[in-house]
Order: sequence, then structure tokens, then C-alpha cells
Amino acid sequence: MFEIPTVLTADEILDKAFKRASKVDWEGPTRLETVREINISKLKSSSDTIVSTMGKYVKAFPSIDRQSPFYAELINVTIGRDKLKKALGAIDWSRGNVARIAREATRQMASARKIDVIDELRRAAYGRISSFVKQVGKELKFLSKARDIMKKYPAINPEQPTVVIAGSPNVGKSQLVAKISTAKPRVAVYPFTTQEISVGTFEKKYFRYQVVDTPGLLDRPLEERNSFELRGILALKHLADLVIFMFDPTETCGYPMSEQEHLLKQIREQFSTVPIIEVENKADLTKSKDERLKISASTGYNVTKLIDRIVAALKAQQPL
Repeated sequence: MFEIPTVLTADEILDKAFKRASKVDWEGPTRLETVREINISKLKSSSDTIVSTMGKYVKAFPSIDRQSPFYAELINVTIGRDKLKKALGAIDWSRGNVARIAREATRQMASARKIDVIDELRRAAYGRISSFVKQVGKELKFLSKARDIMKKYPAINPEQPTVVIAGSPNVGKSQLVAKISTAKPRVAVYPFTTQEISVGTFEKKYFRYQVVDTPGLLDRPLEERNSFELRGILALKHLADLVIFMFDPTETCGYPMSEQEHLLKQIREQFSTVPIIEVENKADLTKSKDERLKISASTGYNVTKLIDRIVAALKAQQPL
């Protein structure tokens, strides 16, 4: 979703900068001029490398204020809006100081008349530059972790009608998403297998639809939900044109039907404007007598019928 370069550690940035600087060579008319130009070029090369590397990070991370509400809240839930802004601000502060030190030292070296003074000015500048880079070592590590998290963000197409699959953990949501769309979410037999939001698509009569797999939700208040659950809430809040709420009447998911029913009630109250289709999964194991559509995401039983209902519900929302 976001193209962010690999974030180096403070030591890696310094190694990269000083290795490039070490390759600088120049031959002047006198030894003094040779030493001066080599030292100035080394300082300029190292500082330019640091400034440009850090500048790429500052520019590559998205401006939270310019993101859609979904991505803005997702960044806040998974990374922390204020923490990200603070880290990027620190990196920008560091690169600004590196550039300033290099300019000041370059001016001093340009007017120096002794070789040992020029060498000392360059070494002192290296030391000060290293200090400013190392001061943001924690922020660089934070940005590296933030990049890894953001690499897993789903690419959402706001133009496509979107179906969000919701329900308690381990009721078969990921299995259904894999069955009806191009998404390949991880499927396992224990709760919270799905920890990220994944997106797939399917086509029906020349129309394309988006299907969103979400982490399982527990029957508890919003303030008690973990970060995985909050990602599912964000999908329901910002992405859903239609919700497929899945039940597991076998209760092999580990949650009684009473809790699953109460979870549905919570979702209906919180997202009252979004239409919901209720389905009971694992029909290959058991079938209740209520009127909900019975499916089996495992065998494919009635999945085609569900797709037809999804398409009909989404088309009913489109303006004539």
C-alpha cells in the first residue's frame, strides 16, 4: 500500500555515509589544496548521504492528516499517530543539524591554512554528525517497525463495492473469504489466526466486488478490545457497504451462540446504517432450524447462493 524504503539503523546510516566518503579522491596543485578538497568532499559526501537517506524516510511515510479516515485510524491503532509524528519530526531535526554542521565545517575548512587544522575540522564534524544521528537511533528503530506493520496494510479500492466478513474468532471467516474471492488469508483451527485485514475480489456478471477478511471479534465493550479486534471495527466503520455476519452453531469455535448473538446485536447497534446478511457456517456438521442461510465454507455448500445474495444486496444500494 505505502512504498517505504528499508529504514536503516543509526550505525548502518553512518557506515553507509562514511564508506562513501572514504572513496573520495582528488589531486590538487599543492598538498594543502589536495588535503582541503579531499576533506571538504568527504564531509559533503557523508553529510549528503545522511541527509538524503533520512529525507527519504520523512517523505515516504504518509501524512496522516492527508489519509482517508480508514487509513488514518488504522495507523493510529497499529502504530500510534502521535508516536509516528514525533519520530518523523526527530529524524527531520537530525538531518537538519547534520546539514548545518557540514556547512559550518566546510566554510571553516575553506579558509584554513594548515593541514592539521583541516583534518581536525573534518574529524570534529564527523563526531558531531555521528552524535546527531545516534540521538535518533530509537526513532529509526521505531520507523523500521512501523514500516513492517504498514507493509501489511490492505490496498483498498474505494470505487468498488465492499463486503466485510465479521463474526467471532474461528467461525470460518477466512475460509469463506478464500472460497469466494482472490484473497488467500491464513486458515487455522485456533482463535485470532487472522491478525490483519486482508482483501480479495470476486467478479459476477462483469462487476467486481471487494471482500474484506477481518480479525475475530469478542463479545465485549469497545474499550476492552485488543488491537486485532480494533482493525475489524475499523473495517466495519469505514469500508463496509455490506456485512456478512457468520455464526458457528456447532460452537466448536469456542464461543456459545448466546455470545455470538450478542456480538451481532452490538454490531447492529454500532453500525445501524450498514445492511447485514446473517449466515450459519459449518452446515456440513450441523444445521439449526432458524431461517438464516446455512453454508459450509469448507465444502462450498450454499456458497454460490450466498454470493448471489451478496450481489443482489450490493446492487440494491446502487443508484438507478
